[in-house]
Amino acid sequence: MRGDSRNSAGSEPYDVAVIGYGPTGVTAANLLGAMGLKVIVLERDGEIFSRARAISTDEEVMRVWQRAGLAERLKEDMLTERPVAFVDAAGRSFFDACPTSRGHGHPPQMFIYQPAVEQVLRDGVERYPNVEILLRHECLRVRQDPGGVELTVAGTADDSVRRLRASYVMAADGGSSLTRAQLNIGYEGRTYEDRWVVIDTRMLQPWPEHDKLRFHCDPARPAVDCPTPLGHHRWEFPLLPGDDEKDLTTEAAVHRLVAHYGITRDQIKVLRATVYSHHVRFATRFRAGRIFLAGDAAHAMPPWIGQGMAAGVRDVANLCWKLDAVLRGRLPETLLDSYEAERKPHVKEVTRRAVFAGRIITERRPAVAAVRNKAGRVLNRVPGLAARLQDSLWIPVARYGKGFQAAGRTKASGYQVPQPYVIGADGARVLLDDVLGGGWLVLRTRSAALQPAWDRLGLPHLTVTSADSRPAAGTVVDTEGILLRWMGRHRAAVLVLRPDGYVYAAAPAGALLPPPPAGFAPAGASSPSAASA
Repeated sequence: MRGDSRNSAGSEPYDVAVIGYGPTGVTAANLLGAMGLKVIVLERDGEIFSRARAISTDEEVMRVWQRAGLAERLKEDMLTERPVAFVDAAGRSFFDACPTSRGHGHPPQMFIYQPAVEQVLRDGVERYPNVEILLRHECLRVRQDPGGVELTVAGTADDSVRRLRASYVMAADGGSSLTRAQLNIGYEGRTYEDRWVVIDTRMLQPWPEHDKLRFHCDPARPAVDCPTPLGHHRWEFPLLPGDDEKDLTTEAAVHRLVAHYGITRDQIKVLRATVYSHHVRFATRFRAGRIFLAGDAAHAMPPWIGQGMAAGVRDVANLCWKLDAVLRGRLPETLLDSYEAERKPHVKEVTRRAVFAGRIITERRPAVAAVRNKAGRVLNRVPGLAARLQDSLWIPVARYGKGFQAAGRTKASGYQVPQPYVIGADGARVLLDDVLGGGWLVLRTRSAALQPAWDRLGLPHLTVTSADSRPAAGTVVDTEGILLRWMGRHRAAVLVLRPDGYVYAAAPAGALLPPPPAGFAPAGASSPSAASA
């Protein structure tokens, strides 16, 4: 709940302070802004970071940005449906991949140019006068008390110092998080010995297969060759023994590296080359009282399946609605304990898959690489086996094995429902989330029993009807039968969906749902400005 202290300017405290304005922080600012919370964002730098760190994202992240109202604009600057090839030292493919759709209503993988993505997300925040942005401001200190958090903030441009108060703090300030260090939270794991030079280029003239992601699995020197939108292209190479790090980032060295793959000076302009290390790290805890770690401040993973940025977006999608519910008095503060319980196992599994993919790509022993190449070609010829390997490398299905869900787990518990196109009451064909509305909701089939315990709460209800049905108030027409089949497979005639689209409770036809959570008050709750600690 909100504290009753004031900040140094004498105004009411903020509901949430967000430290860091990269992809994780700016996504949080959009989500919290849309919820109507009073938010302050602190960012040390004055401009968007120019280096394109992340180069891809996925359908579940796009679904989060869809809820922020920005997905279609973001997709204008992305490349979708691009093939992926694992190639040997001679450039011959030994395994071709096509990421498996998880049913979120967007392409399963999209290549991005991160500065452009961040600009669209920052433009989106401008829709919300309740979100204040302080660029060139660094949070030097956080101090908690029972009523909130005091933040000591320094202006990096003018050496000013001010103190702010917020009910909760979300620290999305990167892998070297000062906030995490102040809280004495460990950041455990390992840093790989190999360092990699990352090269961003502008494409001047296209070359064959320039729009295909290729992992060059050459034991002599592996490489990543990746298309990025808006006329850019990314290359990544490991430093080998004897390489000089400073020399390898020069334009001449970059051209020597890419010349191995037939790329000439006439085809690319080198924008920047930077050396970095791969990390596998997890904060020992994601929460310290009223302060939460998100994104790289909470975890770091290798880049092989493009999930570093995506994991941070998933973090804030999980956390923002929970902060809103607690601040408005709609659920008890213990709800916030479920953030780490849900996110940490998922991000660990994604990291495990990224590490596995990296081992395949960067194998340096020629004999082992030869076995890998032969096995890959065999798998490529057997559709079932190839699909299983792809699935083991790709992002796990969106499901929380534990956390905030009803007791008496069912087959549907903890899953995020798929998002097909449906026809709403007005006859328009839209993605499901555009009908769900981003709040708690009861989704049912015609065979579902009445649910008096939930009906008394006044939650919105939607009935899923078959493709031959007419649009009507309180229904969605499942034009392709995707929702009805999914509910049938999970033996669920009625679902209670959380604001993030995950199943809180489910029941088969004729059965009652588990009771609502203790302290749940979705209707008639106080506004954030009236909530008390």
